[in-house]
Amino acid sequence: MDSTSSERNLGIKFQELFELTPALDAASIEAVYRIRHEVYCRDLGWEPVREDGLEMDDYDRHSVHCLLRSRGTAEPVGCTRLVLARPEDPSYLLPFEHSCRDVIHRDECDPSTLPRDDVAEVSRLAVIGRFRQRKGETAKPVSVADEDFESRSGIPRFPFIPVSLYLGAAAIAQRLNIENVFVLTEPRLASHFARIGFDIRPIGGEIDHRGIRVPSVLSSRKVVEGLRPLIRPLYEVIEKSVNEAFDAHPDVTRRLRPDTSAN
Repeated sequence: MDSTSSERNLGIKFQELFELTPALDAASIEAVYRIRHEVYCRDLGWEPVREDGLEMDDYDRHSVHCLLRSRGTAEPVGCTRLVLARPEDPSYLLPFEHSCRDVIHRDECDPSTLPRDDVAEVSRLAVIGRFRQRKGETAKPVSVADEDFESRSGIPRFPFIPVSLYLGAAAIAQRLNIENVFVLTEPRLASHFARIGFDIRPIGGEIDHRGIRVPSVLSSRKVVEGLRPLIRPLYEVIEKSVNEAFDAHPDVTRRLRPDTSAN
């Protein structure tokens, strides 16, 4: 394959640059907490600085984390998590169900009416500072802009870091048979992601939560089905990595989804 073809194949290009995997062992999970501490505590000041350098909260006990590293050096790049509901405790709410309780358009999508084993939330996206150096990005944990999708000498630019983290969360949801995945995002994120066939739609009004945010929902199944041909090789690389990680840690699936067989 020539270099131009390689550049156009986002799966190949991603593998040259990054490695994304679920954080299913203690060392990987600690790396996630350290990324979050650097971004949320030291860079942005959204959470207090902690002596141990780890940013954690109660939701982490029932979450699956994604860890993005630089290929070759294994340098940490970014992370996110998929917060799972607790089917055995219907009163346990996902983070956005607290912060957005008054703005959700429940006639369009009411999370409280959905089976609790079929909902989850993407949260705590964070990207290390040197990977978000463009103007205006240093005050955000991660962002996507119009110019990320523009072509350069016939070769498309592409926001590998945020898109791969969202695709990683979608792949984990698919692995765990979770259909409805919620996320609290900047208002324009849905329109940016629609460009790549990413099924995500707002379900409520704006709130001020570290900037203006809106609650949105994505269907993990429709995300996979609707991806544009350019994006599918990237998703396939990420899905393979996700499945290999879960296959190597079957105890994690049994713990998180005791009544669900692995895919």
